[in-house]
Amino acid sequence: MERMVYLNGEFVEKQNAKVSVFDHGFLYGDGVFEGIRAYEGNVFKLEEHIDRLFVSAKAIKLTIPIKKEEIISAVLDTVRKNNLTDAYIRVVVSRGEGDLGLNPTKCPRPSIIIIADKIVLYPEEFYKKGLSIITASTRRNIPQALSPRIKSLNYLNNIMAKIEANRGGVPEALMLNNQGYVAECTGDNIFILKGKDKLITPPLHAGVLDGITRNSVMGIAADMGIEVAEELFTLFEIYNADECFLTGTAAEVIPVVKIDDREIGSGKVGDITKSLMAEFSRIAKIEGEKI
Repeated sequence: MERMVYLNGEFVEKQNAKVSVFDHGFLYGDGVFEGIRAYEGNVFKLEEHIDRLFVSAKAIKLTIPIKKEEIISAVLDTVRKNNLTDAYIRVVVSRGEGDLGLNPTKCPRPSIIIIADKIVLYPEEFYKKGLSIITASTRRNIPQALSPRIKSLNYLNNIMAKIEANRGGVPEALMLNNQGYVAECTGDNIFILKGKDKLITPPLHAGVLDGITRNSVMGIAADMGIEVAEELFTLFEIYNADECFLTGTAAEVIPVVKIDDREIGSGKVGDITKSLMAEFSRIAKIEGEKI
């Protein structure tokens, strides 16, 4: 079956889903997006994702021309059109077609695109045995330049770090902020466990995305009686952590067992990480908007 794409209020076949070469999303990365997951007929945290889309858009002074409720409805319709119950959904709002200059006021109407398809970010083996990652030399964008809390179409900062991961023969790279504190990976938030009862993740002001999966895992951990803290930490703390894992919409919850050729804890997936992975998987299948 040919995938159907939502494009500015209409559904078109994948090969006909086109935007102008003058669209400023294409020319300059001027726009915002969300990645969303559907599990067994439920679109997980859909409202939270669309809320974040509008927050990102407001930060770059991009007025989305339809209401939140309309986008939520369009997301569900896109999944139905493609006969999917498990899917990765990408919602994109670009500045729209303009001229070759930078001026966003020359773009009279934003483009809205919704894609639903399958995705496998990491092989199943990595969830069972854990990831080995490296620290990139590329630093995370500073909030005073381009806030990492804006989920923008400009991902070149992340891509430069991903290139380092590719060169290092690993699937992911950790990024530090300009002060040398741990920020996040190229597409995921990061957590470390100290002992058996304290989970730590960098605070938002460290230069990280306010991750939907991040927040879900923090809630799950708290319900399990684990202390959850948002604190600045360095590579030293990761190297000496008992467990480490990443969170993200596409990645879900995935363990890290080695960083910069140093084993984390026992060098195997930890018990707390396994418990959080299992509980997140359970919740994601039963919570959300019904397709």
